[in-house]
Amino acid sequence: MPRALHTFTITCQAGDVRFEFIADRPVLDYLSTIAERGTSDDEKLRSEQDLADWIEQSGILDTAPQVTEQTLEHGKALREAMFRLIATLINHQTASATDRTLVNAAAEASPPILRLDDNGLHRYGDADAVFALLARDCLDLFDSPDRAALRWCADAKCTRVFIDRSRGQQRRWCGMKGCGDRAKAAAYRRRRANVPPSGNL
Repeated sequence: MPRALHTFTITCQAGDVRFEFIADRPVLDYLSTIAERGTSDDEKLRSEQDLADWIEQSGILDTAPQVTEQTLEHGKALREAMFRLIATLINHQTASATDRTLVNAAAEASPPILRLDDNGLHRYGDADAVFALLARDCLDLFDSPDRAALRWCADAKCTRVFIDRSRGQQRRWCGMKGCGDRAKAAAYRRRRANVPPSGNL
């Protein structure tokens, strides 16, 4: 299962789109293709090409599959169902039957085909194979040691889920670049605001 840790910036008709691969689980990286749910709802999969680019850059397949408008809409619906399922794990709630059915159905498809040749390992498949891998990764969290380490990012607007593998499990941010940096900057400004002028010391 690919675990790419990188960031790409791509340009499409809707503007610049940033895809981040920092979660160490493909499904969690896929969930972050919409950011700040409930506030800005920053959708990064705005076109068929966006989804194709995410798939290729994720490393799940060597080359992007054909993505139609129907594929894109299905991918978004699956993404939100998986998000709600994982939210139930963190919040200790019961998953809805509708979400379970959608994710279970996606997981039943064949995952990407792996083939080793003289040039190394290759990954082949269509969009359904990608969705199968993501759905299986989502379901695996229900019976994985990572389940107990799932966390919400502490940033007020961020709705990214991450796995806290830090010593003592004291991590608060999905990543230091972005949410963590903003928190550090805000804390610094608060400290500076509470420092009396030098003449009063």
